[in-house]
Amino acid sequence: MVLPIIPIGTNDFRPREICRTPVLSSTHRRTELMTTINSELKSFSTDAFHNGEFIKVSDQDVRGKWAVFFFYPADFTFVCPTELEDMADHYATFQDLGVEIYAVSTDKHFTHKAWHDTSPAIGKIRYVMLGDPTGAISRNFGVLVEDAGVANRGTFLIDPQGRVQYMEITAEGVGRTAESLIDKIKAAQYIAAHPGEVCPAKWKEDGATLTPSLDLIGKI
Repeated sequence: MVLPIIPIGTNDFRPREICRTPVLSSTHRRTELMTTINSELKSFSTDAFHNGEFIKVSDQDVRGKWAVFFFYPADFTFVCPTELEDMADHYATFQDLGVEIYAVSTDKHFTHKAWHDTSPAIGKIRYVMLGDPTGAISRNFGVLVEDAGVANRGTFLIDPQGRVQYMEITAEGVGRTAESLIDKIKAAQYIAAHPGEVCPAKWKEDGATLTPSLDLIGKI
């Protein structure tokens, strides 16, 4: 399927046929700038849809708290609503952890509202849906597929200092789960609060941690 691209410089360079799943093949040109652990959140300001209203959101609204940027390819698609609904079903848990969710696609905030008003799954969402029609936010995080004008599936955990502490980018056909992300958030928050300790594989809240030292080498 060939996706029509709107030339850069217009207000929206999303594919017009948003009801179809974007095909992110290996031939598409991706943003070369990649986010890494401890990368700092770049400045942005954009329109968003939240709880039935259009609002402005900037990086200043994000700093000072834990936040997840949850990038997905497009509204009115197939895997995306299953992921976003799963995040909505676990939103109370994210809030209990002091984490705000920012879902991001290259759709406009108007499209987010239309999807929210028509889809039972998306209608559950109480977190912020950022519009990124210019692709600036997606590009800053290194997940923008330039030729298609859509974002890869990318998840980024930002700490209160505005730095990336966890990131995951999956293939177009691979959905993500909220429970797995929650485990990563709990681990990241634990080590942030307990310098010198580390969380081993399969770590769960209240589980045993490790304190790296010379005495521990070769004994695990």
